[in-house]
Amino acid sequence: MPTEKELNIDLFARLDIIEEALAIAEKEEAKETIEFLKLKKRQVERMLYQKPPLISE
Repeated sequence: MPTEKELNIDLFARLDIIEEALAIAEKEEAKETIEFLKLKKRQVERMLYQKPPLISE
């Protein structure tokens, strides 16, 4: 089972990918894609910053 640190690393990596895709979507003015990526970003941030943490160590 992954540790809290490993999960956080994965979630930050997901945020990086989402933010890069969001920048491209904004450049292309792809409104539906922008809204979808913003939703995914909020979902990842909710997992990342939730209390209590994902794993109790």
